Amino acid sequence: MRNAINIGNGFIVTTDNSGGIGEKLQDIVNVPDRITAYFAARVTLLEQWASHAEPVSILIHNFSGSASWGNYVAGVTDLFHEAGLEVPPINGSSETNMELVQSAMAVTIIGEKMAARTQENSAWFTYGTPLVGDEVRNRADEIASVAFIHKAMTSGIVQQIWPVGSSGILQEVRLVTGMKEARVETVLDPMKSAGPSTVVLLAIPKMQIKNAEALFGVHLNKLTINT
Repeated sequence: MRNAINIGNGFIVTTDNSGGIGEKLQDIVNVPDRITAYFAARVTLLEQWASHAEPVSILIHNFSGSASWGNYVAGVTDLFHEAGLEVPPINGSSETNMELVQSAMAVTIIGEKMAARTQENSAWFTYGTPLVGDEVRNRADEIASVAFIHKAMTSGIVQQIWPVGSSGILQEVRLVTGMKEARVETVLDPMKSAGPSTVVLLAIPKMQIKNAEALFGVHLNKLTINT
């Protein structure tokens, strides 16, 4: 698994946080709190899927003040609606004793492990573009769609997904393959941060590649892994 924790009895925990991104004057990136929560939840959901798990409960950790809570819940809800999923119960807490000068929050998802997909002869692809900071807002059409990913998972087009984080595509390839010296050939920058997992790695059965190209479009790119 990626950053997921197997807590036993078939349950998986994933989490992601965000700091200095929001509506406070001293935030580094100024966006609505609803958007901040959406992208934190996005990373957490993708890591559930990477672990072959589906969400059953959500916790929001809010350090931005009680006024942000409703917008954080709305952002998480937006993500699940976009993915075509029912929104699991949402709970959590807000820091109301101390007022921070920058926004800070985290989303934790508890998921239930599902049966692993049948292993087939597959090829690796990237889906999306590595984006970080204001790029995420300005180039939203290049971000890997959770709706398309979920559709591909449920229809058998994708065998495995693996979100790319701040360490970039190359490091994630080394993690998912277990090959510490692996090299990659890709049209994308393999070292650039993908921020809130704007890129995912996809293992696609070779017999499904045409279907994947039709679904994902121009932001699906071949990834060659060399040992």
